[in-house]
Amino acid sequence: MILRILIGAAVGAGLGFGWYRFVGCSTGTCPLTSHPVISTLYGAVVGALIAGSFH
Repeated sequence: MILRILIGAAVGAGLGFGWYRFVGCSTGTCPLTSHPVISTLYGAVVGALIAGSFH
């Protein structure tokens, strides 16, 4: 269970950073995609929640 959540968090972090890098926000006013740390952490949390929701 813990391993699945950690893998989900790692995949989510990668996707969050990828979203920042390739989609991002050109004006810097977007709260989630204007900074790489925020989008990476958000992706990790969402990935962990999604991975933890499966039994």
